[in-house]
Amino acid sequence: MAGRGKRRAKSALQEAETANGKLRKAVPVKECQVPEALRWELLCLYRLPMPEDFYHFWSFCTRLDAQNPCDALRETLGLRLVGPFEIMAEKHRSAKNPNYFLHWRHFYDPPEFQTILIGSRETQHHMGYYRDAPDSLPVFVGENEALKSCSITQMGDNIFAAVLLFLLKKKKEVGGRQGAGPLQAMEAELRSAAEALGVSLEQKSKAMKQRDRKVVAKTFHGAGIVVPVDRNDVGYRELPETDASLRRLCRAIAEARDDEERVKAFGPLQEIITFVQFANDECDYGMGYELGLDLFCYGSPYLYKVVRQLLPLAYSLLKRDLFGQILEAHLSNRSQEPLDQLCP
Repeated sequence: MAGRGKRRAKSALQEAETANGKLRKAVPVKECQVPEALRWELLCLYRLPMPEDFYHFWSFCTRLDAQNPCDALRETLGLRLVGPFEIMAEKHRSAKNPNYFLHWRHFYDPPEFQTILIGSRETQHHMGYYRDAPDSLPVFVGENEALKSCSITQMGDNIFAAVLLFLLKKKKEVGGRQGAGPLQAMEAELRSAAEALGVSLEQKSKAMKQRDRKVVAKTFHGAGIVVPVDRNDVGYRELPETDASLRRLCRAIAEARDDEERVKAFGPLQEIITFVQFANDECDYGMGYELGLDLFCYGSPYLYKVVRQLLPLAYSLLKRDLFGQILEAHLSNRSQEPLDQLCP
């Protein structure tokens, strides 16, 4: 099998960073005035810490539309605030037994991704926070169109930057046609609010560039994974397949004509899994993490059993157990609809 080449040498940044592959993310200069009880409720429901830009953006949308902040961007940008924003709007009070692990979790969303905005239903466009570890703050805001692919596009390290980038793309599409005026007004509002808060509007912030240097593999979704790698280069080893060849293996399994052909197609994959077991024994936990995510992103139900074999173990070994719980909930209810767990 073709390999992916030698492992990259660690940078000085990798050696200096904290355990579990975390990067400290710069927070806005001003802390948003939010009741501690509300912050605590969000943490209890999602079990994920929310960044300060989340609360600032809620305040921003409240200023735009005090009656319905979740729809403040809908008319101009076609975006709606969902997920944890709906907790801010107290839309969960009348919901019956919602599963917050699944709330607006789209088909290709890995456990690291938490949806906060939705757009076009035609493509299931949505944006969300991407975390490398469940107990750390998001490292960027990503964008995905679930009816097209598993690809996650980085949109900045905070929601203001992500929405501005989305607006600028929409503005370019509109050009000088009708509708450009409201977009220009919204752009001015966003830039003014971000400047007042000291929030970066770059698509690729300094913190994101630092994270890029720590990414050990891009994975099928393209957002990359980060795992702790020590001075002896222990923590990750490359898969013995390229992305293209691994996709061919997955396709052979998913599109097999019968069970006999499918069992045969699993042979090469089983060999890779054996390599992962060796890697785990030698503390190179990133290998199983990468393979598990790739198989999850491929999306075939014929691969779910292997995903369950690989990913929860990888998350456990990396001390990211919550992601394993999110994964299990998702695989047990993986579908395109319904996505809103708060519907009566």
